[in-house]
Amino acid sequence: MLFDDEERDRLALSAVVFVVLFAQILLYPGIADLVEALGASPELNAGAVFIGTEFAAYILFAAVWGALSDSSGRRVPLVVAAAVVASVAYLGVALAPLLGLPFEGALVLRFVQGAATVGAFSLALTTLMDLGGGHGRNMGAAGVSIGAGVALGAPVGGFLTEMDALAPLYAAGALLAVSAVLCATVDDRAPSGERGVGRALRRLVKTPSLSVPYAFGFVDRLTAGFFALVGTFYFRETFALGPAETGVTLAFFFAPFALLQYPLGRLSDRVGRVPPVVVGSLLYGVAVFSVSLAPSLTTARVAMLAVGVLGALVAPATMALVTDLSPPEGRGAAMAGFNIAGSLGFLFGVVGGAVLAEAYDFSVAFAVVGGSEVVVALVALPFLLRLGVK
Repeated sequence: MLFDDEERDRLALSAVVFVVLFAQILLYPGIADLVEALGASPELNAGAVFIGTEFAAYILFAAVWGALSDSSGRRVPLVVAAAVVASVAYLGVALAPLLGLPFEGALVLRFVQGAATVGAFSLALTTLMDLGGGHGRNMGAAGVSIGAGVALGAPVGGFLTEMDALAPLYAAGALLAVSAVLCATVDDRAPSGERGVGRALRRLVKTPSLSVPYAFGFVDRLTAGFFALVGTFYFRETFALGPAETGVTLAFFFAPFALLQYPLGRLSDRVGRVPPVVVGSLLYGVAVFSVSLAPSLTTARVAMLAVGVLGALVAPATMALVTDLSPPEGRGAAMAGFNIAGSLGFLFGVVGGAVLAEAYDFSVAFAVVGGSEVVVALVALPFLLRLGVK
């Protein structure tokens, strides 16, 4: 056999994670064109509402999916169901103009899509956590899928938008349907569950050490949300780029972020979690701010390349730390908590970044977002050292 059962399942689950992120990022390079096609003004605020609606649903439903999986001792059927609902909801958003729905109606469907998508994403990650082979290896595989999804989603989404503003939504719906089929082939290795959703959530509360990787997850995703919306408008306005060129520019971050996560996740198994998380976060924050100082598109893309490399150092080690600190029977709720923290960060990056850019300018917004990464790394370091992890 080319792959054993565990390796086959690792690939299938990684593919689901890839599809979720690829579908999500497809929409970002042409977000102004997309909201206009759905009936809103093509401005920063409308884009913030559209992106923020999905992540509000993420925040509200991530814990529900995680606790259900821990309670039932099953993950795969929930991933399949979530992917199917997300597929239908993506297509519903795309069809909203044809159905005569206003922008507000499209936002309702967007909320449903977000509530389902977080289930597919979070539980696919949790199922990867259930596999053997090393937490850094499994989270590195997840990181490659996340990075590859956003790396390819940015340029492909830009080109699709130039064909038709709604094309990314149709593509996302089709891909989520494919991911449901893929996940249906996976063996469910979930440990015996905590019986009862409330009990699973109480176990999460009793593991306060998880607040450390959650803090890093929050600020890391804050920068991702910032680049998804404010970065998109920044590149389009500062360097007069179209959707396709904007997608290519975003890919300078996402490509190294994708390619390096697996080897750097394996590295964290060898050297420990603390060096990549702390040192990587400090340098990452500086690199984010440096993007706004770039005098040309070429230097901005070089800065984005640095952001991608450093992000790949931090992300898999942070996710592996969640696995290290959570008991096997509580992993669904633990990863759901991590995704809630990350979704809150993404939402803050979208909304807060838009507010800062509108109230002040792009430079101030970049400085605040990059600085927040540095501050969290410095504040969290003593707590991280007390956990006794390497």
